[in-house]
Amino acid sequence: MKQPSLIFLTGFSGSGKSTIGPLLANSLGYDFMDLDHEIEVAAGKSINRIFAEDGEEAFRRMEFDTLEQVVEKKELVVSLGGGLLQNNSCFSLIISRGTLVYLQSNPEVLVKRLMHKTDRPLMKGANGERLTQEEIEQKILAMLADREPRYKSAQIIVESDNKRIGATVEELTRKIERYIRRAEQKQRDNAMKKK
Repeated sequence: MKQPSLIFLTGFSGSGKSTIGPLLANSLGYDFMDLDHEIEVAAGKSINRIFAEDGEEAFRRMEFDTLEQVVEKKELVVSLGGGLLQNNSCFSLIISRGTLVYLQSNPEVLVKRLMHKTDRPLMKGANGERLTQEEIEQKILAMLADREPRYKSAQIIVESDNKRIGATVEELTRKIERYIRRAEQKQRDNAMKKK
């Protein structure tokens, strides 16, 4: 059954999911989980090492297996990896079981935030080398073009660039609470119709 109070945060790497997620969970009175962190704990190694040693396909399988356990919960904010929605099985599970929230960031802001990060496997070249700023810009634009349609299928979309984090959390809290109230009312109405 769909749990509107199971909140999935999506967005490109660097859009603020890991920063905003715990604050949002606290504001809603929910628990917080970072899916990538859960995968690292289960695998006993970093995402970077999983990509390097086992490949992206193995990582995506771990992602789905972990997600399958998560969708049984409620009153939980889950930060998703930036590419998770590209996996059709993961996407279907999220849409059918929870509420998807997209933290939208423009490419220029993402480039600034990701330029000096060394823990993002997709921001490296084919042989693990650091990319130039121009290469990072091109890669982000290409990946965003690919991922944006899925991101935009979210029930709630919030621009996360030009506001204080606190203002973003307040806006998200209001929108999510309103969305959950409507979804729960709809479930009650449907249950009444079946009687």
